[in-house]
Amino acid sequence: MDITFIFIIGLLIALVGVIPPGLLNMTAAKVSLKEGYNRGVMFSIGVCVIVCVQTYIASIFASYLSNHPDVVDILQRVAFVIFVLITIYYLLIAKKQPKPQLEQSIKSKRSRFFQGMLLSALNVFPIPYQAYMTITLASFGWLTFEPISIASYVAGAAMGTFIMLYVYIFFFDKIKNKNFTTQKNMNYIIGTITGVIAIITLVNIIKEL
Repeated sequence: MDITFIFIIGLLIALVGVIPPGLLNMTAAKVSLKEGYNRGVMFSIGVCVIVCVQTYIASIFASYLSNHPDVVDILQRVAFVIFVLITIYYLLIAKKQPKPQLEQSIKSKRSRFFQGMLLSALNVFPIPYQAYMTITLASFGWLTFEPISIASYVAGAAMGTFIMLYVYIFFFDKIKNKNFTTQKNMNYIIGTITGVIAIITLVNIIKEL
């Protein structure tokens, strides 16, 4: 498979994964607004360094799972339950809870690059997400687990993550007063996306029965 095609696939999948407003993209935008564009970009680069590591780990995990389909079946069912629970949380529970005060949780003047690495390392969701996606791509024959193929996919994932963080940095000033950025609507967006993923996972499970 052409490494350029694999790079583009990795880029698009990472873009989709970072679209929902979350800790990393919203922090990148806020850092840029409060401390300047350069600091926002450095924060984003720090995030992408960890994304490279997480995506590589996910690809190794996926390579193992591809040779153990029985384990994949179990994990697929576990993933379905997790996505359903996340959907229920964001659509029904989170909106009833008071908004947490996270604004001042980090006041350090240290490099935003390392802050980006730290927050990205604490966000472990990309590992199961990328593992699931790489297995799916491999089943379609679009991705192999050869080193050059994995390296291209990892590079694409890092670039896709950076592009979406940059989009948040660039446009956040224009949308910060819009309803789109309210916590309630963020919960609805995330809940809807995880709900769609849960439905797709359920369809795959039913097909394999």
